[in-house]
Amino acid sequence: MRDELDGVEIFVAVAETKGFRAAGERLGVSGSAVSQALRRLEDRLGIALVRRTTRSVHLTEAGERFFAAARPALNELRTAVAAVGDLGNEPRGTLRLHVSGAAESFLNGPLLAEFLKDYQHVQLDLFVSDEPVDIVAAGYDAGIRLGEIIDRDMIAVPVSGDIRLVVVGSPSYFARHRKPKHPRDLVEHDCINWHPTPEAPPYRWEFTEGKREFSVDVRARVLTNDPALNIRLARAGAGLSLADDRKRDYVARGELVPVLEEFSTPFPGFYLYYPERRHASPALRALVDYLRRKRLESRTKRRPGKS
Repeated sequence: MRDELDGVEIFVAVAETKGFRAAGERLGVSGSAVSQALRRLEDRLGIALVRRTTRSVHLTEAGERFFAAARPALNELRTAVAAVGDLGNEPRGTLRLHVSGAAESFLNGPLLAEFLKDYQHVQLDLFVSDEPVDIVAAGYDAGIRLGEIIDRDMIAVPVSGDIRLVVVGSPSYFARHRKPKHPRDLVEHDCINWHPTPEAPPYRWEFTEGKREFSVDVRARVLTNDPALNIRLARAGAGLSLADDRKRDYVARGELVPVLEEFSTPFPGFYLYYPERRHASPALRALVDYLRRKRLESRTKRRPGKS
């Protein structure tokens, strides 16, 4: 079994970093040692896994298929080793998390800083992106995204409360444009919209009227993949944008004016999620317990009579 596994970790590192030197830096060995170990693995398998050029490394068809199977299996093996090694000890190791761009702002500030302070032997590897991803195939321990789009076979832990998106514009914008009285009026306004990837269609703004839910395909004067940039442009008077409850400070200072609030209802917020079938590492369990504890503390503080 040792011979069969020899070189697999090196191959996965080469495939992920797309280079011998980068893989060696990750694993703490030289680039030549990586190349030799990979050559031995290919000789043992009897097939080429990579195409080598003077400037780059590319996977062959066999390499692509082997990588797709080897990476999740290797991650499962690492999780099992960590689980056994950490029994009775403090959680340790690296947690790889795929975080949606909008969720990132819920994690900044003291939340993760306090977690790292409490768990000195845990490292975080955060990748912030709105690209759809299979966290299992991509080798992540968990992801953080909106609860309404998480697959049902995942374990989901709340990171935030419900979220409400409200249409906002600056006083300077409304000095030039009449405020919309109904969401259908938005088609007459300059809107600053969002899409997660260049290929994805723009987000359709969602509203509720009575018990009826509907969406509006607004006219995007500006289209970005960065909600924070959209808010900055709205504050500058470029158009109307969607803002969540975290932007209430801008409203309180008069930099943004909310409209159509009666048509905006809360929806499930952000969740940390991971596969139900995967054994959670001690580090991931520590993060889950920490988030649940912080969520309970936050809800307790908001109760009437609490300071």
